[in-house]
Amino acid sequence: MRIRNLGILAHVDAGKTTLTERILYATGATYKRGEVHDGTTVTDFDPQERDRGITIFAAAVSCDWAGHRLNLIDTPGHVDFSAEVERSLRVLDGAVAVFDGVAGVEPQSESVWRQADRYGVPRIAFVNKLDRAGADLGAAVASIRDRLGVEPLVVQLPIGREDGFRGVVDLVGMRELSWEDGELHEAPATSPEAVAARRRLEETVAERHAGALDALEDMSGTTLRAALRDLTLSGDGVVVLCGSAYRNRGVEPLLDAVVDYLPGPAGDPAADPAALVFKVHAARTGRLTYVRVYEGTLRKGDVVWDAGAGRTERVARVLRVQADRHTEVDRAEAGDIVALAGIKGSRAGATLSSRSAPVLLEAPATAEPLVSVAVEARRSADAPKLPAVLAALVDEDPSLAVRTDRETGQTLLSGLGELHLEVAVEKMRQASGLAVTVGRPQIAYRETVVRGVTGMLYRHVKQDGGAGQFAHVVLDVEPLPGTGFEFTSAVTGGRVPREYVRAVEAGCREALAEGPLGGHRVVGLRVTLTDGLTHPKDSSEPAFRAAGRFGLRAALRACGMALLEPVAEVTVTAPADALGGVLGDLAARRGQVTASTVRAVTAVVPLAELFGYATQLRSRTRGRGTFSTRPAGYRPAA
Repeated sequence: MRIRNLGILAHVDAGKTTLTERILYATGATYKRGEVHDGTTVTDFDPQERDRGITIFAAAVSCDWAGHRLNLIDTPGHVDFSAEVERSLRVLDGAVAVFDGVAGVEPQSESVWRQADRYGVPRIAFVNKLDRAGADLGAAVASIRDRLGVEPLVVQLPIGREDGFRGVVDLVGMRELSWEDGELHEAPATSPEAVAARRRLEETVAERHAGALDALEDMSGTTLRAALRDLTLSGDGVVVLCGSAYRNRGVEPLLDAVVDYLPGPAGDPAADPAALVFKVHAARTGRLTYVRVYEGTLRKGDVVWDAGAGRTERVARVLRVQADRHTEVDRAEAGDIVALAGIKGSRAGATLSSRSAPVLLEAPATAEPLVSVAVEARRSADAPKLPAVLAALVDEDPSLAVRTDRETGQTLLSGLGELHLEVAVEKMRQASGLAVTVGRPQIAYRETVVRGVTGMLYRHVKQDGGAGQFAHVVLDVEPLPGTGFEFTSAVTGGRVPREYVRAVEAGCREALAEGPLGGHRVVGLRVTLTDGLTHPKDSSEPAFRAAGRFGLRAALRACGMALLEPVAEVTVTAPADALGGVLGDLAARRGQVTASTVRAVTAVVPLAELFGYATQLRSRTRGRGTFSTRPAGYRPAA
């Protein structure tokens, strides 16, 4: 059977999970439509998801359509869980981007679109909620063009507006598709509006596709469909469909578009196996490891090699996934997304292959934690259990981190946002029954160089009766735009051997962990090794590593340093009569307004000022205001 591996991507509340439910129902994978507001959805199965009414964890499901198996991942839309989206995109071949028919492209819509750009994932777009008051396909399409910088290829027109929305005109097949009493009805599309829209679509496609240009005078549906697929795969255009998932209108043609325009996986089932771990889940029945198989075949009982960890793992069972339900299968072949039982230690980002033909696939990027809270067991008798419980939490979610504060000795749990940590702590309580106390959120500040130093000499000399240590380094430190780090060597004449240069760089990277202002990580600097000396007996890589670490620490104390704080782009939507108060409140939170309209304002605000903002915004706007955020980097702390 042919396969499509796709994700559903969108801003929170755009209707991703509802669309997923309707896809499962339309394909016969479920017999009843689940509802988010009733807590009956297949993919939002975690108790916290059902309580909060949002997707928190990426969930995989499978269904069949038109001779294809669709492996579908419903991803979170909230910015705090963007790491779940990142890990999912790494293993997907295509995606459906869902947009609200009223709001168009929202902040997190744009963020997940850029994430898909980084992985080169082809997408089609589905403008949802056309049955809502104020829904406007044209405005949503314009926002796709303007905010995402892509050419929308609109292949459907709505039939009816808002409450009267009842179907779509398929411009490729020139059909009117309407849904009445749960039944799909089809009729030829012959209206002047449909004919004119089809011609505009042909001309837009012909501008970007040579084959379509040659057939412009008499373009068949087959030619147009092939050209649309080519443009989708190349990223030169995005096919736009529309509908209302909640009312079950537009789902079947969307499934046809998934099959027609999104790519299938490559890979040879007869080759040596290579699979990428993208998710780990501690289920009630044991640890499940979710993988995408890129090459070869995995079978029950296979012994695989974790190339990054350098150890073997045994596949106890291969499971076809339906959210929290699993069906055991004999094998998984190239292109499949499945869960493996029996893998004990491999984490997200690991590659599983054969030991005789080891492979190391590119792991998904891991976001750096921005917010921390102190956690401790409420009962002293439970304190020894806490490290293992936290380790299990990080095993499932690599965007979390655990460390011990060097000054207070407290255990700190770090994550991507306040909600991310709140969910993590609640998950820890539910899974382990451990009662914990949580401190106030703390921000992950950074330190940066604003004025550098040159010729900083450091000599590392140590003699304790055995073999000595000798390393002499001279470092230049200068500011580097952004939050990166660069290390270069300008040493000539072999005065510092190449292996010692690498050791100096390693030591410098270790020194970045704690800056001189407050022990925060140091970013935004370039270090140049300009000179050095060695000793014929006492010089070694450890000695030069120590010289790099202590030498850079000394150099940073001599540099001009500045404290950086994380900031977020906040978009607030509120009634016009409440917007003045919203603007004043954002200014009080040190926000810098970047855009505003009669009903919305966008500002860049320090993350530290946003704790508890949701509650205060509801109070200020009498429950009528909403907001969304996305990370916007760092800026100097006030």
